[in-house]
Amino acid sequence: MVSELLLKTVRLTLRPWQACDRDIFAALHGDPEVTADLNETLTRRQSDAKFDRYRASYTDFGFCRWAVERNSGGFIGYAGLMRSADDHPLGAHVNIAWRLAREAWGAGYATEAASAALQDGFTRLRLNEVLAYTDANNMKSQAVMRRLGLHPEPELDFKIARNGVSWRGLVWSARPEGGRRARI
Repeated sequence: MVSELLLKTVRLTLRPWQACDRDIFAALHGDPEVTADLNETLTRRQSDAKFDRYRASYTDFGFCRWAVERNSGGFIGYAGLMRSADDHPLGAHVNIAWRLAREAWGAGYATEAASAALQDGFTRLRLNEVLAYTDANNMKSQAVMRRLGLHPEPELDFKIARNGVSWRGLVWSARPEGGRRARI
């Protein structure tokens, strides 16, 4: 088990999940605007399973999608890194994602939190690459990806069945020092 780590930015604290966070995590995933990219809200059972995966990632690997709070107090969402599932179309990799409560939108928090998580991945974890993916219509996430310095990788785009609907993921990559993915 790793000791508890906090990532701090000028305005935010990223921290591991605690058992008492289960309800705020479920509330975040119960908001249809916040989960529009999923095409549905999560049930409490689905939310709890996701919460458990995030906690297990921190315990097992020392990183996760961190709970994000304003330094002045108050949960606003999550951002961070996760290992992909073994059966992911892109194979084994680490990806970055974020999800914020509506009241935190438009303040630059997603970029700030994701930047801290990405920096941690490249320094403490010594990752060589982190992937991100989003739907072609999710312009807000694509804007965050650009601000983070990620690069589109169209040759890696993939399709999966998600909630009974075909979903196409646009893939972007980040490498330490802004390096680009090697082309073959």
